[in-house]
This record gives sequence, C-alpha cells and structure tokens, in this order.
Amino acid sequence: MTEILLGKTNHLRLVKQVDFGYYLEGTIRGNRTEVLLPAGEVDAERFPAGFGTDENTEYWLDVFIYLDQEERAVATMRKPLAEVGDFAFLEVAWVNNFGAFMHWGLQKDLFVPFREQKMKMQKGRSYIVHLHIDPTTYRIVASAKIERYLSQETPPYHAGDEVDILIWQKTDLGLKVIVDNRFGGLLYDDQIFRQVRTGDRLKAYVTQVRPDGKLDLSLQAKGQKAVTDFSATLLAHIRANGGRSELSDKSPAEEIYALFGVSKKVFKKAVGDLYRRRLITITDEALELADAKQDNL
Repeated sequence: MTEILLGKTNHLRLVKQVDFGYYLEGTIRGNRTEVLLPAGEVDAERFPAGFGTDENTEYWLDVFIYLDQEERAVATMRKPLAEVGDFAFLEVAWVNNFGAFMHWGLQKDLFVPFREQKMKMQKGRSYIVHLHIDPTTYRIVASAKIERYLSQETPPYHAGDEVDILIWQKTDLGLKVIVDNRFGGLLYDDQIFRQVRTGDRLKAYVTQVRPDGKLDLSLQAKGQKAVTDFSATLLAHIRANGGRSELSDKSPAEEIYALFGVSKKVFKKAVGDLYRRRLITITDEALELADAKQDNL
C-alpha cells in the first residue's frame, strides 16, 4: 500500500464515495488510513470517469496531501505553489502573535513561525522560504532561514552546464541564487545583462564550482555555444523583419539587451559569424540578408 507523503503530490487509490467527497487509501507512519478528498477540492476534468461503476477496476488519483484546520490529513486536487522540500517566493497573507501565514494556493495558509523568520515578516510582502515538515508538530511549515536548507554536498556540475535558478537576495558582489532547488550560487554583477528581481526563476549557466562548493553562474552560455545559439536567433529576427534589422555594431548595448537579452559582446560575435557565412551584409545603419538563396543556416 502506498505510503502517504505529507506536503507532496501522492498517487493514491480511490476507495469510496460519500456525500461530502471521496476517500483515498494509503499508510501514514506504517498505519493504514483513509484520507478525505472533500467535494470542494475535486477537479472534475481530472477526476477518473466511471469511478464507482465497476467494482473490478482500480481508480487512482494524483492529490496533494496537507493538514486541515483540525490537523487531519486531507487531500486536494489543487496544485500548491510549492511542496515540501521546495524553495519558493511567497506572499504573506496575514500575521498574528505566533507568526506569519503565506498564500500558497490552498485554503489553509502556510505557517512561518517567528523563530523561522530572519526579520519580522509583513503582510503583503513576499519572501523566499523553504517548506519542510516540523519534526515536533508534524505540520507543514516554512522558513526564511535559507542557508540552513541548502545542500552541503559538492554540486555535480561542470563549467557550461545549464541549470534552473531562483533569484534569492542582493549582495555586494551580485545576486545570491538557489540552483536546481538545492544548491547555493552567485550571479556576479558583471554577468547580469538584464533586469532581474527576487523570486524570478531563470535559466543560467555554471561558470565554475568553487572549492567551498558554491556555484558561480552566468545568465548567458559561454564561448562558441552562446554565439551559435544567438546567431540563429538573430538570423530569425532579420528574416521576420523583411530581411533587415535596424540594429548594428554601433547600436547601444542597452538597446541590444532590451530586444534580445544578450550582451553587446555576444551580439557582435553573432553578427561576425553570420557575416563570415555570407548570410548577411553590414552597414552603419542596419543588418540585411545577403541573398535570399543563401538564407539558411
């Protein structure tokens, strides 16, 4: 029988219907239990058709399990903004004498005890937090003390690897980020060519793994890969604009970044790449397709 994981999406077997919803079965801490899926938490479009009409067929459902107001395990077909083990950027819904409560897409808000806040949280503001199970109360809670939950293992990456990042906080050197929902990393100021904010989720590229296990990152791929990738983007842009782009080597870096999200250095190398392949011609005012017959990569 499936072990039910609190704070996670579980694949559970439907066992019966009642007036106020459905029950699914599993085990919690080794004990068989039935968890209620209230009628108000059912997504009719994803609910298995035919349940209850064929006793010989098993019906399974993906549900998220959390604790209701009475601290009982309950199921929902709603998708929360984050699950246990995740880092997320969430907004504070309200605050009381025990802590803060954050919106996370469910009817019951997510609790952040005062002891898990780095600074007193304020209603309406958003914070990066980590979701976990409180070992004492067995409740799903969140913590803003991010460093405590970052992996201390050596990251399994090499220079040039693509990763997913969550922008965390500003430092004197750049931006701290969370890499692949697990590791700490840093985007140096000179590697940031676009406006980014806390809570943004982006693709990034590893530039090095430091001896302390921290990751240095860039928002752009390095070397020839960056040029090759952007060459195709630039050529597509010229094609889409009738064979001509008003941007050129003399265009301001800000204008290039605003349109393409790349540095002027990468732009110029891509222009040179397309020119050497005789796909474009270059003037002081524009880039143009060299010959429609050669308009291919």
